[in-house]
Amino acid sequence: MARPVIELRGVAKLYGTGESLVRAVDGVDLVVERGDYVAVMGASGSGKSTLMNIIGCLDAPSRGRYLLDGVDVRRLDERRQAIIRNRKIGFVFQSFNLIPRTTATRNVELPMAYARVAAAERRQRALAALAQVGLSDRAGHLPSQLSGGQQQRVAIARAIATDPVLLLADEPTGALDSRSTDEVLALFDRLNAAGRTLVVITHEEEVAAHAKRVLRMQDGTVRSDRRAAAVAGPPPVLRAAG
Repeated sequence: MARPVIELRGVAKLYGTGESLVRAVDGVDLVVERGDYVAVMGASGSGKSTLMNIIGCLDAPSRGRYLLDGVDVRRLDERRQAIIRNRKIGFVFQSFNLIPRTTATRNVELPMAYARVAAAERRQRALAALAQVGLSDRAGHLPSQLSGGQQQRVAIARAIATDPVLLLADEPTGALDSRSTDEVLALFDRLNAAGRTLVVITHEEEVAAHAKRVLRMQDGTVRSDRRAAAVAGPPPVLRAAG
């Protein structure tokens, strides 16, 4: 049996001491298997963003155990955490985080450059990732020449180009109009159907409805964890003009 992508055991994140102690995440147990699609929901201050930072190796838990693809993250120094973050996690953020004066292809190549992938292979993999998100004909465009939805799809191409074990998205449709939101969610559906493991942090029910599993957080704990009904029908075809 394949090992889980994410395994959290008794994970907590504490800030302050005494009466000022804040339990941002408080004793979370979570297992995410390969190929799952999980939405994490909760109001502001519920702990979902802190949990995302821990899962993404952007922050360390105060206590508990976190295994990412079988690796005990807490045993790694900062350099090794940076390496595992680059190789095993693809990040998608609300703000796209594209470099303005760099083409779509070069933006997608960036994490592979950090991983010291050879230039020819970087370009080949970047172009393949852009094709996967429906943007082959926008490969030479700058972010300013792309719509918001297209920019987010470039960011998704960048996230998957390293072939990570986990795609981690933080409010990925928060800056998009309804049409672009539909395109991004359709793309997530396709990636998951192809075997990608997704964890999406969101406050939008529309986004969570695409997930196979929905976690709801409150006061740093997971208050509910349920399997969602499958999304009906195939996702729409992506169009470059979106």
